[in-house]
Amino acid sequence: MANKKKGVIQRVIVTPDKHFPLHDKKAINVVCKAIEMVKPTAYVDLGDTGEWELFSNHHWRKLDKPPDNLLIPMLDKSVEEVNKGMDQIDKVLDKVGCKARYFMQGNHEEWLDTYAKNHSRPRFLTQNALRLKERGYEFHPYSRKIPLKLGNINFKHGHRTGVHHAKAHLVMYGESVIYGHTHDLQRHSDAKLSGVISAWSLGCLKDIKKDEEWLRGNLTNWSHAFAIVDIQKNNSYSVQIVEIKNGRTNLWGQILDGNI
Repeated sequence: MANKKKGVIQRVIVTPDKHFPLHDKKAINVVCKAIEMVKPTAYVDLGDTGEWELFSNHHWRKLDKPPDNLLIPMLDKSVEEVNKGMDQIDKVLDKVGCKARYFMQGNHEEWLDTYAKNHSRPRFLTQNALRLKERGYEFHPYSRKIPLKLGNINFKHGHRTGVHHAKAHLVMYGESVIYGHTHDLQRHSDAKLSGVISAWSLGCLKDIKKDEEWLRGNLTNWSHAFAIVDIQKNNSYSVQIVEIKNGRTNLWGQILDGNI
């Protein structure tokens, strides 16, 4: 938990793109074990929490979209599966008493909102479908320009792609930022008169093998990871990127194994 004697006023666990139900089960197990061990005072979900492919127009471009009497039960099932994934994490957050929770809407969640608005079905809006108010999450829409800021570090789902996306995010925001979206690990830093600022791409928690068909055999640099961010009294921060390999990581000298 946050060590106020050492000036840490908030300890935050940050998780990137999970894409439930296409998540990596072992990586999610590691995150849950880390939450229980670290006992954060805040939790930031960077979005693309669900895959939501049935809500995407891209999915139906080359397929015959079923009539509503068949489609709606499929959409409800998708919502149920993503909520089940969030339940696993929220259960541990409840156990350690982590009440400050933030949800950064991802571009995949935007598909939910677009469908809900176009078909006048508000129950499929991100906030309603994921019961964010009931879960205790502060909601930050994908389209909102201003990121969540805790201390002197910002959090956003992410917008930029390309080879140097960390640099692109740092240039865009002009302040330190942690984001997801790209599924790979990357950092770019710059020097300002006020000090060094950085942008971190946090990887993902998706089952990478499940995207092999979509990637058409191309190699990928995607990585499983999450972050621990300590916010100090003077609003300065420290960022620890925790990489997960083969469902295991070493955190603070302790092996966390998501396989067991």
